[in-house]
Amino acid sequence: MEGTNDGEARVFAALSAAGITYAVTRHGPVGSLAEAAALRGVAPGDIVKTLVVRRGADDFVFVLVPGDRQFSWPKVRALLGTSRLSMPDADGAYAATGYVRGTITPFGSSRAWPVIADTSIIGRTVSMGAGAHGVAVTVSGDDVIRGLAAQVADVADPPDA
Repeated sequence: MEGTNDGEARVFAALSAAGITYAVTRHGPVGSLAEAAALRGVAPGDIVKTLVVRRGADDFVFVLVPGDRQFSWPKVRALLGTSRLSMPDADGAYAATGYVRGTITPFGSSRAWPVIADTSIIGRTVSMGAGAHGVAVTVSGDDVIRGLAAQVADVADPPDA
């Protein structure tokens, strides 16, 4: 598996190649979304999780969902027009992306899978994982969508009120 520096170097190179301005935050291990948000200086909803979803054999998509929202299987299945989706195990996720779980991002992935971004990312500044544990980038959600040519759709359920 890749070393820490390799993963983050791939992310930084991909962001630069896409013309995306970013700030790097480094922190140690975290035990919760709230702790990660506090260490990154953002609200929990400003942390964007990258989920790897399997559509079929060697066929994946990245789904970007804010940390305070729940990924919606029914919404993603409807969007993709399929009744069967799954999450790969740790080895499958690594094989599909070149990143270990907890560090996965579409930026610098070993394969350029399609990206779906939840509509709530539009117009926000967000924090995303950056290819290594305890490393994140703060970026414009709009730049993420543009730089990844992401399909924008409602794919998450809002936080409970």
